[in-house]
Amino acid sequence: MILRSFFIALSTNKTFRAFSERSSMGRRVSRRFVAGMTVEEAIAVTEQLNAEGIEATLDSLGESVMQVSQAEESAAVYHRLLDAIAEKKLRANVSVKLTQVGMDIGGHGTGPDLAERIVGEMVEHAGQANTFVRIDMEGSDYTEATIQMTERLHARWPGRVGTVLQAYLFRTEADAARLVAERIRIRLCKGAYKEPAGIAFADKADTDANYVKLMKRLATSGVFCGMATHDEAIVNAMKHFVAETGLDKRAFEFQMLYGIRRDLQRKLVAEGFGVRVYVPFGTEWYPYFMRRLAERPANVLFLAKNFFKS
Repeated sequence: MILRSFFIALSTNKTFRAFSERSSMGRRVSRRFVAGMTVEEAIAVTEQLNAEGIEATLDSLGESVMQVSQAEESAAVYHRLLDAIAEKKLRANVSVKLTQVGMDIGGHGTGPDLAERIVGEMVEHAGQANTFVRIDMEGSDYTEATIQMTERLHARWPGRVGTVLQAYLFRTEADAARLVAERIRIRLCKGAYKEPAGIAFADKADTDANYVKLMKRLATSGVFCGMATHDEAIVNAMKHFVAETGLDKRAFEFQMLYGIRRDLQRKLVAEGFGVRVYVPFGTEWYPYFMRRLAERPANVLFLAKNFFKS
């Protein structure tokens, strides 16, 4: 818990962020786990993944914008991605944070209205490009608003928008049932924000147990969902569940992060499972990277070991 809190605190430290994003070591780390700085670099990575039988979710890194112009600039990048996905027939979709498209701007609903308009335009474009928009989940202050916006957009463009649920929140079991009932696609992850003890599991074992329970429910729900984990014990639990129940290996997909456990990604593809890699790109990589360390502090060693591995 101490390490987790440490990395979460670092994720919001502006001074260390500025230093890290500009330093040679920071750029080196970002190149290992971030797919470049530009749309073109991210597309090239996606093409390579597709060639290996792996699908992609493209994420232009950024969050907590406080100006309408910044929100519109973020949106423009996503429209470029959607055009590229359609033009190159990539097996890819996109993922966006609401605070990246203005959720926190102004008062009296200005931010939420702006964010919903921008994401709605992205979802409509995704429909034209025959792809999909995932609304990323942020801290618990945004959970209900994110779910409600996903529901409204799904009602307008069924099958073109989904969201993320975090297994460490107590409410997630009910949220998963709610979204599946509406046939909204879910990415299930463990969670990487600091949350009060009254709303989230504090013990990793409890989070893991909840994750496995929800993973099995989602996989058998008839709604195509993504199981986002690098935890090999959880991956193996899912593989055993598939073998025991006869569940179609393509009824769901495993999702992993770019640059992490490439060996496991390739192994799962070879075994016939669907795999999607989350491909973040852009200069604002620092908060994303620190939350990955906070999500599982053992990743510090894991990332160090994998730094020189392909």
